[in-house]
Amino acid sequence: MSQEKYGVLMVNLGTPEAPTSKAVKRYLAEFLSDRRVVDTPRALWWPILNGAILPLRSPRVAKLYQSVWMDEGSPLMVFSKRQRKALADCLPDMAVELAMSYGKPSLPDAVGRLLEQGVTKLIILPLYPQYSCSTSAAIWDAVARILIGYRRLPSINYIRDYAEHPAYIAALKHSIEQSFERHGKPDRLLLSFHGIPVRYAAEGDDYPLRCKDTRDALVQALDFPEQQVMMTFQSRFGRDPWLTPFTDETMKNLPADGVRHIQVICPGFSSDCLETLEEINGQNREIFEHAGGETFHYIPALNDSPKHIELFRQLVSEQVR
Repeated sequence: MSQEKYGVLMVNLGTPEAPTSKAVKRYLAEFLSDRRVVDTPRALWWPILNGAILPLRSPRVAKLYQSVWMDEGSPLMVFSKRQRKALADCLPDMAVELAMSYGKPSLPDAVGRLLEQGVTKLIILPLYPQYSCSTSAAIWDAVARILIGYRRLPSINYIRDYAEHPAYIAALKHSIEQSFERHGKPDRLLLSFHGIPVRYAAEGDDYPLRCKDTRDALVQALDFPEQQVMMTFQSRFGRDPWLTPFTDETMKNLPADGVRHIQVICPGFSSDCLETLEEINGQNREIFEHAGGETFHYIPALNDSPKHIELFRQLVSEQVR
């Protein structure tokens, strides 16, 4: 009887290869062409995407990337690579590969490397704590398309999400408590999640419910008043109604309600990236302070912290069992 060979495929969204207009345009073109992300009919969407969004948005976004770019590259890529290495060190008997849904390292290449190593049981770990059709489901679609080209397929265990996994909540709690110890307890703790169109949720995407599950589990774990923990949604795009309350509008209104000290964490992001470092710790910090807020602290993503890697190890081990 042949021995089973386990492999882990860690997948995040993706990032431009460089903070340049050309690289950003190439990345956005791939990202915004996925029907899971934008489901507008192609005949309507292509002229808008190629005639307006890519030419106008790419130079602006490139400048934003330049403001957060690290010596080693894009923050999301840097931290994702560290996560892969740390998990591989914890699982020496397994093949562990990292892929991005859009850009490099590509999903076809990562899947190919795993199968070349003789993997018979593939564990897919989307690096999204809360399931959404626009993120986690897009990975499932892409892997299914890739495997069409192979004669011999592995069995697949797909980790849908881990929104209230005890190790995930423990890791978030640890980060928040460290921030409280360092900066004092704030008037509000704000949990900012990436938004999705309201229509997606109405059509069955349980993403907002999974965000609430994370919020509720975290409230239960923290020694902090529930009424001082807020949940908001960021990064809206396009004209469709998106999930509310909006993070930026909340930031603008809080000082008028007497909130002077706020701490913000983004539990939906497994790695720091443009949306956390520039949008939250940059733009939203300015909005809060301009409106009269006095103290703003961003609590970093879990990144490659030991408790985050332990969560990944547990998620994989549960699939093996």
